[in-house]
Amino acid sequence: MKQYRILSGLLIVLLVFTKCSGDRVYEQYHGLENLTWALQDTISFSMNYPLPEGPTILAVKYNNEYPFRNLYIRYLLRDSTDQIFESQLINIPLFENTTGKPLGKGYGSTFTRYDTIPLKSKVPYSKIQFIQYMRLEDLKGIESIGLKRIKD
Repeated sequence: MKQYRILSGLLIVLLVFTKCSGDRVYEQYHGLENLTWALQDTISFSMNYPLPEGPTILAVKYNNEYPFRNLYIRYLLRDSTDQIFESQLINIPLFENTTGKPLGKGYGSTFTRYDTIPLKSKVPYSKIQFIQYMRLEDLKGIESIGLKRIKD
């Protein structure tokens, strides 16, 4: 009887973990020291290919100390030889224009905004890098940057 309970418990835990992973095939976050993104800091995510086709999602975790309503980020896609084959500047809105209400999910003074990265290339990449383009030496209020890849 005791073995049956243990086996049932392990089966339930296994089912919960497989359901929680959902359609994600890759997910990683990088926390920023002192909740500040320095101008010279490049945030890099490396992954093993091939990843299944699907959207690539950027997560920006920010707080009320962030001084702007949006965030300009340049992403760089690199191949396995570390050559850049795609680079694009993207604009991520973090607060509503009129009300100043934070966009994204969160509570208290911390929020996370998810946005799909408009990748143009279908070439397999092994690294994606992000650079902040807000023209401040130290951009306060950014807590972490995450990258998620989900199945179509």
